[in-house]
Amino acid sequence: MASILIVFGSTTGNTEYMAGEIEKTLQGGGAEVKTLNASGLKADGLCDGYDMVFFGCSTWGMNSIELQDDFIPLFDNLDKSNVKGKKAAVFGCGDSGYEYYCGAVDAIKEKLEALGATVVDTMKVDGDPQSVQADIASWAKKAAA
Repeated sequence: MASILIVFGSTTGNTEYMAGEIEKTLQGGGAEVKTLNASGLKADGLCDGYDMVFFGCSTWGMNSIELQDDFIPLFDNLDKSNVKGKKAAVFGCGDSGYEYYCGAVDAIKEKLEALGATVVDTMKVDGDPQSVQADIASWAKKAAA
């Protein structure tokens, strides 16, 4: 049975909703899943003991990529998380009307790869993730396979 960690940063609840849907899907497939809010979370050894890690973060900002506030300290210290050699996936919500639509997803993916993780897939959702619930479940199954 796979051991999977889901870490998310959410302000409006959209990315948190995605994390919950991913958790339900993976648990339904027999995985052991732990879901954590990035708020106050320490990066030190975060990925220890997990086969795979899902990172979720919303994107803010008009003129640059701004990660969700609670996720920033974790992102800044991701090198301490022991993500090297781990399978990872990245997800997030955003608004396609902005220049850097879901740019946090791209920034996290890039950093994970630089730290030696294998990013198997990403998912970006424009607006309300409840409207694409089935797509989230399908993506989670594919990413964790």
